[in-house]
Amino acid sequence: MSSTYDAREIERANASGRVPVVFVHGLWLLPSSWDRWAQVFAEAGYAPVTPGWPDDPDTVAEAKEHPEVFAHKTVGQVADHYAGLIGKLERKPAVIGHSFGGLLAQILAGRGLSCASVAIDPAPFQGVLPLPISSLRAAAPVLTNPANVHRAVPLTYDQFRYAFANAVPEEEARELYDTFSVPAPGAPLFQAAVANFNPWSETKVDSTNPERGPLLIISGEKDHTVPWAIANASYNRQARNEHAVTEIVEMPGRGHSLTIDHGWREVCDTALAFVRRFV
Repeated sequence: MSSTYDAREIERANASGRVPVVFVHGLWLLPSSWDRWAQVFAEAGYAPVTPGWPDDPDTVAEAKEHPEVFAHKTVGQVADHYAGLIGKLERKPAVIGHSFGGLLAQILAGRGLSCASVAIDPAPFQGVLPLPISSLRAAAPVLTNPANVHRAVPLTYDQFRYAFANAVPEEEARELYDTFSVPAPGAPLFQAAVANFNPWSETKVDSTNPERGPLLIISGEKDHTVPWAIANASYNRQARNEHAVTEIVEMPGRGHSLTIDHGWREVCDTALAFVRRFV
């Protein structure tokens, strides 16, 4: 998304006087994947803000035409980008993220930048140890070629079907792929893969910060990319925070596409109910 668009959204949120809700997308998606969520939260009285990662194109078609713009984006760079945008908001926001966006939501919460956070099928942070076979298979399109650390990598339909859309019918899976899937930077997956061997990893989360705020982790029962073992390990580390509420909920029968597929509203309402309790 253009910086001009982000600036307009922030200006609009500040002018509204409402509590902002910042939505953070993950790999292979764009901010437009949050459009329906933003509408629900706006109708609930919040000020939705859906910024992109640095250099995100405005549309899926543009993203597929210029995949090179996604390359070289790291977790730390993207986290700092969102922190800078949050710093321009006049009220501390709630932050909701999916996949690597869920990791970023936890990084931002660990910096004390959110008043409540929801991490949906979040990518693992440093110290989260489980590495299920399905996660390795989902990441294989990137991790099998070391050169991909410097590249933008698209998913084929079959790869998307396994990593995102394994819990929906074939026809819907193809529609989701055509509507939402874009190339993604390879670097964050390599960063996550070696996080537990790198003391300086950018995937580090300050889970014990007293200013972290309430956190909900949502896990899709059938998620191949971030299975329950990873989500629950993230929860167990976050639950050590004695100063803030930490909760986890599993969505039955749902895969990694749970924020964009036909059941998105149930997940959205779960996140909204949690934010409403605290904000």
